[in-house]
Amino acid sequence: MHKLLMIPGPIEFTPEVLSSMSEPTLSHVSGDFIKIFGDSLDMMKKVWMCPDGQAFIMAGTGTLAMDMAGANLVEKDDKVLVVSTGYFGERYAELLNRYGADYRILRAEPGKSVDPAEIEDELRTGKYKMLTFTHVDTSTAVRVDPVPIGELGRKYDVLTVLDGVCSVAGEEIRQQEWGIDIVLTASQKAVGVPPGLALLVASPKAMEKFHNRKSPVQNYYADWSNWLPIMKAYEEGRPAYFGTPAVNLVSALNISLSQILDEGMEVRFLRHKKTAGAFRTALKAMGINQIPDDSVAANTLSAPYYPGDIKGPDFIKEVNRAGVVIAGGLHPELKNRYFRVGHMGKITKEDTLATIEAIETSLSVLNHKFDRGAAQRVIEDELG
Repeated sequence: MHKLLMIPGPIEFTPEVLSSMSEPTLSHVSGDFIKIFGDSLDMMKKVWMCPDGQAFIMAGTGTLAMDMAGANLVEKDDKVLVVSTGYFGERYAELLNRYGADYRILRAEPGKSVDPAEIEDELRTGKYKMLTFTHVDTSTAVRVDPVPIGELGRKYDVLTVLDGVCSVAGEEIRQQEWGIDIVLTASQKAVGVPPGLALLVASPKAMEKFHNRKSPVQNYYADWSNWLPIMKAYEEGRPAYFGTPAVNLVSALNISLSQILDEGMEVRFLRHKKTAGAFRTALKAMGINQIPDDSVAANTLSAPYYPGDIKGPDFIKEVNRAGVVIAGGLHPELKNRYFRVGHMGKITKEDTLATIEAIETSLSVLNHKFDRGAAQRVIEDELG
């Protein structure tokens, strides 16, 4: 029996996306595939809302997308400011260190975001080349507002890098309007494609900085010098080769991006926001609190604390037995105190209800006292 996958990625995928994965593999230089790839690059710029940007599709994970930005835009001793709201902000600092960046980390305590005023105070102190931030940190479910960061990037002439692995196609992002130079993600989250693609859109300013770098890129596979001609060729309908693309995954990406744009970005943003709000309210109805403050809570996942004296492994096992797969904690300071639930991509009201019911069933099995049925009534009321 299939169990509903409600972790923060991989997620549940549409039947059309899954079906495309089983189609015979095309030649990566065939006319049919070149069109699929070129159309996907064009649709990415529409989903990212960055019509003047340069899109990249590469075989790899979200970490590769992070690495692409670091490898191509950072040179030794470049000053980089890392805004960290959890595990993945710390990972970006470690990545940048490999390329010799002179980095500084601004950390928020778990459940909080970094005040833009604090970011500006730091930008005033020295000539930073780049600023990175995690739009939604998968370890804490904290959402950072990109708008003031984009404004600060323009004000201080700093490249801004939005790690959107857990946000693109779920949270509102207007890359070009907000002045964000890099927006990166992975295929298996709100973009709605099985794992295996690193996706990134770079602004004209970011590409100019890349072209003007003084030293070779210290990562052969991620080097845009190798991949940019390939992207340009596919955009223009011409065959090209550097490394073999993940043909079936790109075909699935084409289907999913089409579905996302057919739904409409405004409708999609609102749907994720309503689902997240209903889920948080339903958790409160069961007496369950979460890590982030409501003001910075993500719309793509939730990070609730285990209630009472519930033991995490027992709870996750019971939820699984009830037919739903959720994730344990990831933040090193809190990992044994909370769990994570993804609610992004194709998730429906029925999926949300099934998840709440599985949580309620598990709490009952573990003898936790609460108002059973209250959370399900919240979902019915708020999601119709």
